[in-house]
Amino acid sequence: MKKHKFSIFYGITLISFTVYMVLNTFVISSAYQTNAGEANTSLFEDETETDLSEESSSDEDTSDDSSSDSDSSSSKGKKGKHSKSSDSDDEDTTTQSSYSDGVIDTYESDNAEITLTQYTYEDTKIYVADVTLSSAQYLKTAFAEDTYGKNVTETTSSMASSNDAILAINGDNYGSQESGYVIRNGVVYRDEAGTSDILCIFADGSMEIYDPDEYSADELVEMGVWQAFSFGPALVEDGEVVVSEDDEVGKAKASNPRTAIGMIDELHYLIVVSDGRTDESEGLSLYELAEFMQELGATTVYNLDGGGSSTMVFNGTVINNPTSNGSTIKEREVNDIVYIG
Repeated sequence: MKKHKFSIFYGITLISFTVYMVLNTFVISSAYQTNAGEANTSLFEDETETDLSEESSSDEDTSDDSSSDSDSSSSKGKKGKHSKSSDSDDEDTTTQSSYSDGVIDTYESDNAEITLTQYTYEDTKIYVADVTLSSAQYLKTAFAEDTYGKNVTETTSSMASSNDAILAINGDNYGSQESGYVIRNGVVYRDEAGTSDILCIFADGSMEIYDPDEYSADELVEMGVWQAFSFGPALVEDGEVVVSEDDEVGKAKASNPRTAIGMIDELHYLIVVSDGRTDESEGLSLYELAEFMQELGATTVYNLDGGGSSTMVFNGTVINNPTSNGSTIKEREVNDIVYIG
């Protein structure tokens, strides 16, 4: 009798634990902080913004045709000048390589200049946004439903729309991990160190990649860290590829859709998403992605959440072909985005 009671008790306990784990992982929305859209702008008190439009115009001869100035100013809306590419476009100003298929789209305002280019590399379509900002405060992040918490998700395009993003990509999907620093817009949301490399974007526009044991989250903010991500790994540091051909994220396949962010120089970034898992695009290994971005001139590159999460949105349009549930072209809901706005 005692044996049967123990078996029944053990069975109930096991079922209860299993149900709890399933609910906690996939159903229960553990919201730790709502209205999580605050920004620690005090980080920029000592930073001087660069007006990109003034910087650009100073390099041009403005003494000739005054009508060209009026045409340019009239074409700028509230969020800047946006122009689709065409076969007759003038010289491409983005960082280029022999793999370029051409410019897809551009955007220009006083605070941001973006050139979006498509590449084909290793049988894979790659979308590269070459971004120059007047200040790092325009490189922002946002949480799904404006809420920091587990199992709170939205599509990248939905978050981009809610935050008036010019350009947006999926972030590090922080909610899939129980640890790893989460510093967004200068605010610490999770101060428990994980095991992954930490990408830090500073208020001066620079990027550094740290070991998680080097600094606490609060120390990083005191150092001027504006954004910090805990996914990784680091792909390029000091201009050198730092992953091997065998490196991979967990049990991921060697060829995947990828999302990465890199820096050419302070306030000059490369934001990259690749296709994968389709007949048209095989996908990239970490090593291939690192080599590709190194060739474009990136001195620091960091891998963000990839696979079905990889999504790029530009001016309200999903640019790549995000794959969810195998090779189905569909956006996956994620925890967060990185965006220009």
